Amino acid sequence: MKLSRKLALLSAVAVAGTAAAVLPMATSNAAAACAPAWSSSAVYVKDNQASQNGKNYTAKWWTQNESPATHSGQWDVWIDNGTCGGTTPPTTPPTTPPTTPPTTPPSTGTKMASAPYVYPGWGNPPAPATVANATGVKAFTIAFVLASNGCNPAWDGESGLTGGVHASYIAQARAAGIDIVPSVGGWSGNKLGPNCSTPEALAGAYQKLIDAFQLKSIDIDIENSDEFENTVVQDRVLNALKIVKQKNPSVKTILTFGTSPTGPNYYGTRLVQQAKALNANIDIFTQMPFDFGGGADMYASTVGATEGLKNLVKTTFGLTDAQAYSRIGISGMNGLSDQQELTTVDTWTRIRDYAKSKGLARFTFWSVNRDRGCAGGGVVSNCSGIAQADWAFTKVSAGF
Repeated sequence: MKLSRKLALLSAVAVAGTAAAVLPMATSNAAAACAPAWSSSAVYVKDNQASQNGKNYTAKWWTQNESPATHSGQWDVWIDNGTCGGTTPPTTPPTTPPTTPPTTPPSTGTKMASAPYVYPGWGNPPAPATVANATGVKAFTIAFVLASNGCNPAWDGESGLTGGVHASYIAQARAAGIDIVPSVGGWSGNKLGPNCSTPEALAGAYQKLIDAFQLKSIDIDIENSDEFENTVVQDRVLNALKIVKQKNPSVKTILTFGTSPTGPNYYGTRLVQQAKALNANIDIFTQMPFDFGGGADMYASTVGATEGLKNLVKTTFGLTDAQAYSRIGISGMNGLSDQQELTTVDTWTRIRDYAKSKGLARFTFWSVNRDRGCAGGGVVSNCSGIAQADWAFTKVSAGF
């Protein structure tokens, strides 16, 4: 994001889908028997079992196309039950769908749960459980991963990925039932894009992050003249994400970047078109529709920016309107922006409703740290600058 992200980094030194089938839980007659083989097209819900590569696994929640072999970490969807042998035929499927809804609703296309940004190292970050209980939010975007000692990923202000305040916050969030999407980059700081000399090296840095937290999604927040306005780095990021997608097909890749009130500028247009030209297979293009110069109608500007991005994605990839909407997102700023643009809770609700009606894939804002009232407080790290109830923007976003 813009100045608020600048201030943050400087202060830190730095469902509506319908599943075709739900597999019942297989009951083994012998402890070592293998459950039915995992299928990428099947839907599994909590306590369903499947086997893969000679091991049994149990689902913790709703899942589809998430391989047990690569999604059985501490925070991931599958429990590794150990080696199995032999086979067990599946039990007869129920004639009616289960009446208990899955723990996590199935996704439609690339649509994600709203994931507002949280900065654990700045702005009096709230306890994840407090926000989750008050709002029902299911995901956070965690800011920011930067470069340390060359091309090594590290949370801002820390020496690595684990053992610090960010890793602790992620553990708390997951314990509260909140998924996490790490964000790489931002406005300021020493970034991976310029520091990793090749796409392969940059992809390796992203992979360390994916492996450290068993990620389902990764957000590359590409900003400023060192990344967004540097065509060499733009291409490096795109080629790195192409490698990431080849190695991690189920991980959603997100590009987040600035915009004008009518859609992407030259560099944003180039980024989308190069993603196509390089076959980078980016899942979601997300714009930050704020800091237009002050005094803007933030609803009209956000819709204008989003429609402009939709049209670009549509023509670049040869998609329908609906398909293009499903590949894009909005990342706003609650309350007062850096340039004193005003987004009220009511305005954000209207923007949310627009995003839902169009079937957008991603909906987020900067930031939960600021999602507290302080009328006349200006643009600061721990409140929105306007009168509001605590966590009001997060609660609206959770309804996405």
